[in-house]
Amino acid sequence: MSNSVNASFPPGSVFAAVFATVEERKKTMPEKSYVATLLRKGPDVICCKIAEEAGETIKAAREQTTERLTQEVCDLLFHTMVLLAAKDISFESIETEFGRRHGISGLDEKASRKK
Repeated sequence: MSNSVNASFPPGSVFAAVFATVEERKKTMPEKSYVATLLRKGPDVICCKIAEEAGETIKAAREQTTERLTQEVCDLLFHTMVLLAAKDISFESIETEFGRRHGISGLDEKASRKK
C-alpha cells in the first residue's frame, strides 16, 4: 500500500476493497501475509491486537496529533476487519446493520436490543 491517496477508489469504497483483500488472504493464506499470520494465530490473538489498537487510538485522541489519531483509527478498523474475516462475518452484514441503525436515535437503538 502506498502512502498516497489512490484516486481509483470512489468515496467510501476503499473499506470494501480492503475487506475484500482480507478475505482473499483468508482464502489463500500466503506465507508472507500479515493478515494470514493473524488468522493462523486465531481470534484471541486478533482480539488482543484490537485491544492494543483501541488503547493507541485513545492515547492519540487525548495526547497526539490529528494525523496520528487518523493512523491509529485506520489500524483499529483494519484489525477489526481481520476479526470479522476470522469469525466469518461479511462486510455486507456490517453495512446492513449500520443501515438498520441509521436514522434511529442511539439511545432508542440501544434500548431496543435484547438483554
